[in-house]
Amino acid sequence: MTTDNHNATVRGHAALLDIANLDTDQIMPKQFLRGIDKSGLAPGLLYDLRFDGSGQPRADFVLNQSAFAGTDVLLAGSNYGCGSSREHAVWGMQQYGFRAVVASSFGEIFYSNAMNNRLLLAMVTEADAQAFMQEACATTGPLAVEIDVEQRLVRTAGHCAPFTLSERHRRMFLDGLDVIGASLAYQRQIDAFTQRHWAAQPWVKDVALRTRERLDRRALPTAGA
Repeated sequence: MTTDNHNATVRGHAALLDIANLDTDQIMPKQFLRGIDKSGLAPGLLYDLRFDGSGQPRADFVLNQSAFAGTDVLLAGSNYGCGSSREHAVWGMQQYGFRAVVASSFGEIFYSNAMNNRLLLAMVTEADAQAFMQEACATTGPLAVEIDVEQRLVRTAGHCAPFTLSERHRRMFLDGLDVIGASLAYQRQIDAFTQRHWAAQPWVKDVALRTRERLDRRALPTAGA
């Protein structure tokens, strides 16, 4: 996938995964959550769909087919990412190489996790999702997709559809920001509020540090002890 015009347009190739209500436990099974950081999750992505009970790749699964080796957009069924608040599902998709998902609906928590980690979720109507799916089925290999964040449009050779995206998330993608970066854009206002807050309630300024220093002084041995 490429990104043009300062994150305004992303272009990639989509694989079709027409499974409704695919939950986060299926996207990233629990046995891959043993690490203490978010690395090394790509092998676990959609594991039970990609592999059989003996760990062998399922030849009929789309992501195991050589034509889809470079897929970076997922055209998914409705309510994609429902279930638990497993942020590893988002990290695993990104580590595998996905940069966007197009679907008619998403699990609410998955949606927030994805957008905060800059995995673009383009939510279209069910009719538009079906149109894209039909086009993907009629296409040999991955479907070329263009996602215009500026205009909030998903385009393919045969169809164009608007997608839902809040203005806050739109600005984050256009400005290349994650949720922390978006918060820091208000640094001046945050600093001003902090100063007003401390001026009105000075006893709360550095209260944790002052408490720790007081406890440390009490722990010091007394002279002559």
